[in-house]
Amino acid sequence: MPTIHSSTPDISAGTVPADGRVFRSVNPADLSDTVAEVVLTDVDGLLGAFRAAKLAQGAWAATPAPVRGQVIAAFGRLVESNAERLAALVTREVGKPLAESRGEVQEVIDTCTFFAGEGRRLYGQTVPSEMPNKQLFTFREPVGVVVTVTAGNFPVAVPSWYLVPALLCGNTVVWKPAEYSAACADALLSLARAAGVPAGVLEIVHADGATTFEALSRGLESALVDKVGFTGSSEVGVRIGELCGRHLQTPCLELGGKNPMIVAADADLDLAVQGALFSGFGTAGQRCTSLGTAIVHESVHDAFVARLGRAVDAAIIGDPRADVLFGPLISEVFASRFEDYLSWIQPHHRTSGSTATGRICAENPRRGFVGDPEKGHYYHPVVVTGLRPDDELFLRETFGPIIGVTTYRGLDEAIELANRPGYGLSSSVYTHDPATVFGVRRGVRAGMLSVNNSTSGAEAHLPFGGNGRSGNGSRQSGIWVLDQFSRWQAVNWDYSGGLQRAQIDTGRVAADPDFRLAW
Repeated sequence: MPTIHSSTPDISAGTVPADGRVFRSVNPADLSDTVAEVVLTDVDGLLGAFRAAKLAQGAWAATPAPVRGQVIAAFGRLVESNAERLAALVTREVGKPLAESRGEVQEVIDTCTFFAGEGRRLYGQTVPSEMPNKQLFTFREPVGVVVTVTAGNFPVAVPSWYLVPALLCGNTVVWKPAEYSAACADALLSLARAAGVPAGVLEIVHADGATTFEALSRGLESALVDKVGFTGSSEVGVRIGELCGRHLQTPCLELGGKNPMIVAADADLDLAVQGALFSGFGTAGQRCTSLGTAIVHESVHDAFVARLGRAVDAAIIGDPRADVLFGPLISEVFASRFEDYLSWIQPHHRTSGSTATGRICAENPRRGFVGDPEKGHYYHPVVVTGLRPDDELFLRETFGPIIGVTTYRGLDEAIELANRPGYGLSSSVYTHDPATVFGVRRGVRAGMLSVNNSTSGAEAHLPFGGNGRSGNGSRQSGIWVLDQFSRWQAVNWDYSGGLQRAQIDTGRVAADPDFRLAW
């Protein structure tokens, strides 16, 4: 069991202090298994990391972009050669089923593969000038020091969406991972170091939320931080957005979701049930893209609910090292919150399939459970029908294995219901009708729409992100994320030998205002 410290090196401003508090990262599937002990740093430690990144940024930015791309490529190869060990660590530390952990590690590899090539494609443009003997150009420049704060439900994939493009663009990065996924973060940093990312260019700091927020405030005030990336709850995202806005910065915010699935009258119900099962219960429902509410046409509602209930009852749950639909909740904090969400179930609601809710244990067993439920944070999956538009369960994000179901009559009503909670991350529609697909595409305010597929899942070369309560319109992944981690610089080069004043000295082609056609 390692003891993990913040990794910032000594710098001229002094060494990075730690406040002595230790956080134990525990295997949520076996609470007797301590994965790592994390020494939490204080505000001065975080500020020291920002200063170290500031000192290292100039040299890293001066490294040619294709060379930075080679470092990213090497990083991806090292992740690939260590994929099984890294996936096993993800499963051990956050309780994700091994198949999902392997998919998450593959996402890191895919991200590196894509952005390695972008090192040779950080293109600007040559723009024609309205003046003679003058050329116009645009260049991408790094923003500077990027501070990234990530959640632990995707302890390696989501951080790679920030780290890889930020480093490629010539920024230095200070990464504050979730304390409960510290071992995964440390492993990823070790692979980055082995790939050639220098000390100071990428550093990890371990701290609690309050300490991080205070350090961000002071770092922005003293111009040590040039960009903030945050993945987490909408509530914390609002606070970070306000803080950055006071310093005229736009953060990259990837927040929560209440991701709707519209099931049309002509939907393939068996396929829709498969999508709902994965969307709602993958990673035990602990994804920002997890299915919130299935909005089902009234003509197929009963059939859909019955099939989904049977599928949920038949699903295998338990030890994440086995072939299971989902394992434990990530930590005691998430388990406690999930029990609060269960309290939102009202008398007018019904639970589909098995009526068991709450923690799985000897007194509240689940048939077919794999392993010993007493060892970890295991909970029954829940499908709640009869949701109304004003229900708390309909309006608010739930982070755990619970799905809501409601009905609609016409497509306009379905779209209104999908938008009502105010989130706008992911969505899906199950139909064979192109008019329904494009009606949903135009009407739903989500940043992502899947057709006949789940609300969860993204490819490394598509923009990922949301609107409304799900984010501020920033996008991760693909070429679109480059605009988060670089700034455009416009250059005009006048070699005429004289002063040419744009707009004032521009020659205009004059037309004859008195010209009239002869016929």
